[in-house]
Amino acid sequence: MKVEAVLQGKGRDVFTLAPNVTVAQAVDTIHQRRIGAVVITGTDKGTLGIFSERDLVRGIAEVGPRVLDQPVSEVMTMVVHSCTRSHTVNEVMEMMTRRRIRHIPVIENGVLLGIVSIGDAVKARIAEAELEASALKEYIAAN
Repeated sequence: MKVEAVLQGKGRDVFTLAPNVTVAQAVDTIHQRRIGAVVITGTDKGTLGIFSERDLVRGIAEVGPRVLDQPVSEVMTMVVHSCTRSHTVNEVMEMMTRRRIRHIPVIENGVLLGIVSIGDAVKARIAEAELEASALKEYIAAN
């Protein structure tokens, strides 16, 4: 299964924030939207970084509660690992596992097209496995 199929199923909405918003504002967005990460974009909508729950925990551990008043750009992960719509779910899961990340933006030609979470990838793999099992059962029943 390709990432494109995942995006068609879940939608292409990606919540983005400017790098100058505070960590507190980013946390509020994550909480209100019930998501695990937001992509940080510049004025040209180019991806500058990603801010996730892990970045918040790291920021609190390093700076303490005053991290909430800092710009999100000081806490975000700047190296953004991305994929394209043509990547397979298995490739994305392998990237997530190897890099120990849970969110991968889908970017093509510098344009942010969506985001895939580990939950999205697992859901897609389960659906794929169920489809394969069903096809095998039908095949066995027919023979």
